[in-house]
Amino acid sequence: MTKVVLRPKKIRRVAWACAVGLVAVFTVVGLLLGDTPTGVIFRTSDQIAMIVLGFLLAGGALLLTRPRATADASGIDVRNVVTSYHYDWNDVLSVSFPDGAAWARLELPDDEYISIMAVQAVDREYAVSSVRALRELHKAARG
Repeated sequence: MTKVVLRPKKIRRVAWACAVGLVAVFTVVGLLLGDTPTGVIFRTSDQIAMIVLGFLLAGGALLLTRPRATADASGIDVRNVVTSYHYDWNDVLSVSFPDGAAWARLELPDDEYISIMAVQAVDREYAVSSVRALRELHKAARG
């Protein structure tokens, strides 16, 4: 039984770089806060809050690393940034990647669709091979 696990490539690297940058910048700014010539006094709690804010923003950036699609002969699990779905291949009409779209998608009955954020246009060849693999699994399951 073939199992395919798909994750975005470029956005994961960019998100990690942004997260590290946010933590570094907010930590440096937090540590450098102190008395200013304008008379504003930053306390230790303000410095800690700046560092914590950096970690919270980094966590938000890392949400972009969450998308994943796992497919096998029976169906597909799609995990996007916030939501997760499971569909049997019998419920999926097709796997498509419309021109100009950022992500591949599962075409469902009644003109519905679900974006597969794990397969992104910016990943180019990886996206093409991913869609082909999903289409092969879909075709094999639907006969």
